[in-house]
Amino acid sequence: MAEPSPAAPAPARAADFVTLTKPGITALIVAVAIGGFFLADPRTIDWTRLALLVVTGATASAGAAMLNHYLDRDLDRRMKRTAGRPLADERIAPGSVAAVLGLALLAAGIGGATVLLNPLTGFSIFLGGLTYVVVYTVWLKRRSSWNIVIGGFAGSAPALAGSAAATGSWTDGAIAFAILVFLWTPPHFWSLALLLKDDYARAGLPMLPRMDDVAFSGKVVVVSAVLLVPAAIGVVLTGAVAWPIGVALVALGVAFVAATAPLWRNVARPAARRGFLFSGPYLLAIVLAILANVALVRAGVPALP
Repeated sequence: MAEPSPAAPAPARAADFVTLTKPGITALIVAVAIGGFFLADPRTIDWTRLALLVVTGATASAGAAMLNHYLDRDLDRRMKRTAGRPLADERIAPGSVAAVLGLALLAAGIGGATVLLNPLTGFSIFLGGLTYVVVYTVWLKRRSSWNIVIGGFAGSAPALAGSAAATGSWTDGAIAFAILVFLWTPPHFWSLALLLKDDYARAGLPMLPRMDDVAFSGKVVVVSAVLLVPAAIGVVLTGAVAWPIGVALVALGVAFVAATAPLWRNVARPAARRGFLFSGPYLLAIVLAILANVALVRAGVPALP
């Protein structure tokens, strides 16, 4: 067994612990929670409750990310993309404070949301953490190509948490938004998996619908992107958004389909890269549209009939 890497200087250690929180994913989780908050009640925004949602949601997400790093450290060593992660190359000792800190942050986020907001918000965050850490990371990731599909609920739960924080309930609009985020996850991650299929195969991870049939997997990416169009229509049908926002949500879904469509005939790396690179801005645009919806609803712009 290789000897642990020598201790890094203090600034590097701090940066490594920040890396363990997966700042990009945490920011996306918080954005979805904010979207759920604004969608649930666009006419009355309680900024204090929103701030509490952001803090508790980010804390829980950071803790779940740390636990994911800890549990996947052996897999990360086998993949080029992840071999340099702090726990994988032992810049932070594998049996270190990372797991304890991850649990503490996750518990603090759930507990804080429960006490400072309401139990349904805490429960929603708990469901997201449970799905990501236990269902996805521990149970499905190494065993089943359904890992991304079922694990996608972890990204949907923040929309429910946002709604619960705003209104104390899961509104129809927020549930429809959560479904949209759930359906976004497969084309997002499967596009990435097509780019990294050799890396995932080397690690023994079933990250595509069929690891041995890339052509089939490419078609499934396109079909999964198509599902985002009826998902957007579902948000519109709840009456939660003004009609220009409803049109924008549907148009963004159509654009996602167009970005992934080349994968139906040819699973080439440029096509997979295009689908993956479009997926992140797509979800950000959805959230921004939901934020813009507040101004339109307050201005009296109606929903689609």
